[in-house]
Amino acid sequence: MLDIMRKQKNSIVIKIVFVVIVLSFIGTMFLVWGEGRSGMGGTSSYAAKVDGQKITLDEYQNSYQRLRNMYQQIYGQSLPAEMEKTLGLKKMALDSLIDNRLIMKEAKSMGIKVTKEEVTAAIAAIPTFQKAGAFDFEVYQQLLKGNRLTPKDFEEGQKQELTLKKARQTIKDKAAVSDEDALAQFKKENDKIDLDYVAYAPSDVINEVKLTDADLNEYLQKNQAEFKTPEKVALSYVLLDPSLQAAKLTVTEEDIQNYYQKNIDKYQGKDGILPLKDVKDRAKADALRQKAAKQSYELAADILYKNIKSGDLNLVAGQLGLKVQESPMFTATAPAAALAGEAAVIKKAFELKQGELGGPVETSKGIYIIKVKERKDSVVPPLAEIKAAVELKAKAIKAAELAKKKAEDAAKQFVAKAALKTQSTGDFGYSANAAVSGIGNTPELMEAAFKLTAAAPAVDTAFKVGNRWYAVRLKQRTEAPKADFDKGKEELKKKILPKKQEEALDKWLKELKAKAKIEINQALVAADK
Repeated sequence: MLDIMRKQKNSIVIKIVFVVIVLSFIGTMFLVWGEGRSGMGGTSSYAAKVDGQKITLDEYQNSYQRLRNMYQQIYGQSLPAEMEKTLGLKKMALDSLIDNRLIMKEAKSMGIKVTKEEVTAAIAAIPTFQKAGAFDFEVYQQLLKGNRLTPKDFEEGQKQELTLKKARQTIKDKAAVSDEDALAQFKKENDKIDLDYVAYAPSDVINEVKLTDADLNEYLQKNQAEFKTPEKVALSYVLLDPSLQAAKLTVTEEDIQNYYQKNIDKYQGKDGILPLKDVKDRAKADALRQKAAKQSYELAADILYKNIKSGDLNLVAGQLGLKVQESPMFTATAPAAALAGEAAVIKKAFELKQGELGGPVETSKGIYIIKVKERKDSVVPPLAEIKAAVELKAKAIKAAELAKKKAEDAAKQFVAKAALKTQSTGDFGYSANAAVSGIGNTPELMEAAFKLTAAAPAVDTAFKVGNRWYAVRLKQRTEAPKADFDKGKEELKKKILPKKQEEALDKWLKELKAKAKIEINQALVAADK
């Protein structure tokens, strides 16, 4: 425990909900939660190895949970699995741990140190540990204790965080914005450009696509799932109506009382639960229906069990005094009209083999016992039967590929300064929303366009915007006055320095990763997909 902290100890205990301090420091506490617990269970496995040093599964799970909690606070709700996958939280958590391992190792070789006083100041500045704007040692102790953290571990974690910050800042401080960088940014923000372009959409070139039967067969083989017929069944079934059984049954006063007590929420009035005497007829009818449904189900189950091996639905129907009904062939998504809405019956039907009896299946209509009288499995029809459908899809794919190729060829011709029939965007300036006049929103094209010059007016790259591919060439660039740049150069440098620093930090991290031996636990990666 830090001596300076002891001196600030107060006797007031504040009840406060402890939000994990390291929430915004994803992966920071890896030494505390990982290496500091190397003797605990679960550390024999690993999430990754960095130059032979393990990142344990415990570290990975803690990092992931902190990151997930942070995003849940941002969104104010639980994160659906699909959103988690889109955000890539698990990869983000592991990447963060790997980055921090590499930075900590490099910080040592850089001679970066963190003093006890710096740790003290950092902890004292955390609002969660403050009362009336000042650090409260009693609150600090209580909150750590309530979350099963020791001051030693927490302070060690803070030391690691400060080390990481210092190492990152050291790299950032080396970044500088040159006059050339500032001028490029000035021109990007203030120049106006006019582009020539050609565009190709699949619909423009689809008539040029010619496919042989061999092409169609190849497409069909590679995309069989697109053309499979849906699985179909036809059923024979009997439906036992519990109301017929109810006519033969009675319920006692005790039965009514028990049903009422177990289902009391059903009998709500505007002033609350209605007494039994006021709803006795309803409760009696409900109890009778329940008893009839139970006995009907048990009767159907007993008769089915005795005859299931025979597969004879007529025999079952005869013993129940029912008539066998038939359905035409149907799919799981388009059931026969008589079975519309009977999801449990449909589900059971597609679980059975042809000739097999199944059930009982209870629905709001009654108790079903079913037999699959015919079944057609999902198959891929021969090309001759589905040629038109295959050709339609194969042509759409080939047309998209051809549109892209034509745009790429045009881009190369622009670079070679060939003459092409083009359209023009008209003058436009750089915009954060990436709206290129006449083309649409395209960040990639916007960035590339403002790098074009009279000396290098084109790039041999095609850009996809919507369903079209574009090749562009600089037609004209109207430059902003150089005097305006000279007046605002220093302010502009300050403005773009943070981005330059982040780029330097990113480049440094990539170099560290390139030099390091990093091994990811592939079983973990597979499990997270």
